[in-house]
Amino acid sequence: MKRAETKKVKIGNIYLGGDAPVSVQSMTNTDTRDVISTVSQIKDLESMGCDIIRCAVPDMEAADAIKNIVKQINIPLVADIHFDYRLALESIKNGVSALRINPGNIGSRDRIEAVAKAAKERRIPIRIGVNSGSLEKDILSKYGKPTPEALVESALRNVEILNQFDFDDIVISIKSSDVMTMVESYKLASIKTKYPLHLGVTESGTVWRGTIKSSVGIGTLLCQGIGDTIRISLTGDPLEEIKVGKEILKSCGYLKGGIDFVSCPTCGRTEIDLIGIATEVEKKLASCNKNIKVAVMGCVVNGPGEAKEADIGIAGGKGEGLIFKKGVIIKKVKEDKLVEELMKEIENM
Repeated sequence: MKRAETKKVKIGNIYLGGDAPVSVQSMTNTDTRDVISTVSQIKDLESMGCDIIRCAVPDMEAADAIKNIVKQINIPLVADIHFDYRLALESIKNGVSALRINPGNIGSRDRIEAVAKAAKERRIPIRIGVNSGSLEKDILSKYGKPTPEALVESALRNVEILNQFDFDDIVISIKSSDVMTMVESYKLASIKTKYPLHLGVTESGTVWRGTIKSSVGIGTLLCQGIGDTIRISLTGDPLEEIKVGKEILKSCGYLKGGIDFVSCPTCGRTEIDLIGIATEVEKKLASCNKNIKVAVMGCVVNGPGEAKEADIGIAGGKGEGLIFKKGVIIKKVKEDKLVEELMKEIENM
């Protein structure tokens, strides 16, 4: 799939835009001032495949903690700054890889210039983050509500502020909690600017609801070649954000390798505990790094035939099941041993 051409920007050891892979981000929900807890969570996220992590920096104590956090992690850290330009300057000094700010809300022209100059000296990109709740009063008055046109105009206004100070290492996010507004905003932005786009549905909700909204919004854009990095915003454990993000990339063809797990819906032909078996297999595969496709199918109708493209799988019967590889049956196993035998076969692959 051909992606929209965007400027290539470097954040730590990760590139966004251009020909770089689409990366997955998250944000810590620990108190940034608590270095031990924050580092622990970041390392957990790293192990799940998080490419870039963001931390809230609400005060100087949090900005000071940044220097101890970055020493202990291996992925780029983005400082999330609102209103106080001094927090941005301190975070830059303490080793962040990028900033998330809106230049228009950190103060006077000289303060914006100070941040832009410091970031440029350290080669630290700035992500301009616009959302439906952050629109300038005059833009909101002009459009009447947070329309895609309003959101994009706000983003480009903030870009222009940084451009005035000869700053060009910029990433843009234009988020909304409304999926269609989000989609249309990014589509418009992809036409009007060549800066890398950070995709996300803001305030998307709980893990269940937020996963659906994020998958629809982000997936729609990725399938049109729009987007350079993604963040799944969920009211829940940040680890879930990485799991969902990776699956979206796999589903849209942006990520190859790792486990591809498929299972069929239950129906009247099912004579084994398909839901329980599929759930257990999926859980056990979470720590598997093999590049294979695994299928859990409820009956012989949807078994070796329909799932013959799977590297290995189960086809259920009455109180038992067949284990097959590439559509070829290799053994028959009692239901209570199906998961165990399947995992043994996977381990030996």
